[in-house]
Amino acid sequence: MGRLRAQDQALKIMSETESTIEEGMQHHVERTIELLRRIDLNAVKSLVDRLHQAYDEGSRVFICGNGGSAATASHFAEDLAKGILKDMEETKRLRVLSLTDSVPFISALGNDCGYETIFREQLITQASTGDTLVAISGSGNSPNVLSAVKWARENGLYTCGMTGFNGGKLKSMVDLSIHCPVLDMEIAENAHMIAVHMVVSGLRNALRAAEEIEV
Repeated sequence: MGRLRAQDQALKIMSETESTIEEGMQHHVERTIELLRRIDLNAVKSLVDRLHQAYDEGSRVFICGNGGSAATASHFAEDLAKGILKDMEETKRLRVLSLTDSVPFISALGNDCGYETIFREQLITQASTGDTLVAISGSGNSPNVLSAVKWARENGLYTCGMTGFNGGKLKSMVDLSIHCPVLDMEIAENAHMIAVHMVVSGLRNALRAAEEIEV
């Protein structure tokens, strides 16, 4: 009888645990949706317009971030390079580069010059006046991101910041801010990823519309 009671108790605990996990998932979804409703879509549209301008002018776009934001930066760059194309036969491309992708260069800079230099030094090598830097930081206070934005502003680049929490220092440093006000890194990163996809979709549609007008 004691063994049966123990099994019943274990099943009860498992059931309660599963219910708690599901409730947590639902809460996660609800908080993400709530945050998405608060995103300034005019700011997102402004980034679409800026990237459209970069495409037309042939200027370069650089993207940076740390951790989850580094993954978002890489994903964003890949989508902008490929996802906006009608087909792969198109020769005109958006010249975009994620500064998070060269592990050998990043590790060399971090080891020899300090981790706060890893994005700035790549801009010094690659960027020119009139280019665009998109900086992604949940806290808005990552030293290497702030250093890159400072250099970019001093050297004539257009800057956009994607932030969470209260925006940190980054929010007030950039020409364009896409701020996701939530005190939770995971929820902020969810919103950043969806904002990235909105930008890619918006740019793709803008390029199609421009193409139809030209025809």
